Amino acid sequence: MRKFIWAAGALGLAAAFTATPVKACTTVIDGKKATTDESTLVARNEDVGAWSKHFYVHQATSNGPTTYVSEDNGFKTSLPKTALRYTSTPDGEQVNGQWIFGENGVIFSNKNEIWYMEIGSGHTWAAVRVPDNKYAVIPNQMVIGKLNLKDSKNYMASTNLVKKVKAWSQNKKIKLAGYVKSTVNYSKAFVTNDKTDAIYNRPRMWDGQRILTPSKKQSITKKSYTLFLKPDKKVSPAKVGQVLSSHFTGTKYSSYGKWKGGYRPINVPTDVESHILQIRNNVPKEYAAIQWLAMASPANSVYLPFYTNISDTPSQYKVDGEYQDPTNTKSAYWTYKTTAMVVEAYKHKKFIDSSTGKKTDLIYKDVNPTKKAVTKQLKANLAQSDKVAKTLSGDKLTAYLTEQNQKNADYAQKKWQTMNNSLIVHSNKLAPVTKSKLTFNK
Repeated sequence: MRKFIWAAGALGLAAAFTATPVKACTTVIDGKKATTDESTLVARNEDVGAWSKHFYVHQATSNGPTTYVSEDNGFKTSLPKTALRYTSTPDGEQVNGQWIFGENGVIFSNKNEIWYMEIGSGHTWAAVRVPDNKYAVIPNQMVIGKLNLKDSKNYMASTNLVKKVKAWSQNKKIKLAGYVKSTVNYSKAFVTNDKTDAIYNRPRMWDGQRILTPSKKQSITKKSYTLFLKPDKKVSPAKVGQVLSSHFTGTKYSSYGKWKGGYRPINVPTDVESHILQIRNNVPKEYAAIQWLAMASPANSVYLPFYTNISDTPSQYKVDGEYQDPTNTKSAYWTYKTTAMVVEAYKHKKFIDSSTGKKTDLIYKDVNPTKKAVTKQLKANLAQSDKVAKTLSGDKLTAYLTEQNQKNADYAQKKWQTMNNSLIVHSNKLAPVTKSKLTFNK
């Protein structure tokens, strides 16, 4: 029997949950044989707008609520009294006391495997096991294709799915596609693949596959892409971060350049957070789960490696009352969002670097060097804290991991605040871009 446990579960075993397309998000998933250290990786950009995000840990309980009712859409379901510990990144605003967009969703992972699930019109679902040696880049579009439901080790679906799709395909009013000779193609049955998708969705798959499998030459205008591919080189969390930070970087389609074609990139100004959920196989299970979290736009932010076997999250990720207050310097979200806003305003502008006498811009002068240095230090911190963690157990281990998260959060935010001051000084030399093409809000 498979065990799928939330990433902050009592034993640190797994399971990464991430909400697949809510607004216009992009997901990346990697099987353990496709990664550098045989971790499973589940990652996602959340693109919803300009509001802030929080980071919380919800403790395990044996006396939890037995009913859940969504304040967003009224959905109601029963819950067990016993609940495992988990982490979430909800919005900075509550609806009737309930956090929204907390990222509880439909990708399930433990240290050995990942299952990707899609829900069709709220009436059916299908799930596919991610091949151990492959990855997937998933835009705001359902992508599960033909279902081989005889292969229960790799495919699952809701009860009587084939019969339902067959009936709907023969209904003159519905005329559902995707059914051929007792076989269902799930995406053809329940999703569009039209001109809008050709601009908004499919190019993101092309870009992610271009980065992870550059040997596979493809056109950005293809009507479909293979869901699971082998990477040319084993994938690390940093490489996944590169995918989630991409705006067609280094190509003629770059939204930071000429933006030929006007295709929707993976990284956009409306990013509010990006996470990479890693379950490691090379350390003890008690601290195997890492939630790499970048607030705001990952291209102009940094992924912090947060342990999930913790009693609390860093204080700057829980700042209250800052839903629309970018002046709140205590907030981690607004520190990193400030960077994104300044860079976006001046992304096409260059200035003379007084130290070199050459033209440069804010990204190359300020953001990239800071990001490189901070990332290097955070990786070193993680390696060192892993060594100490190996000597601890129980409450002492949890307390130590909680403390290390706070130290890393303090370090990175301080470096970013210093860099933001430099950005503001350098931006005074530039005229801002008055109109941006990137206005993706959904």
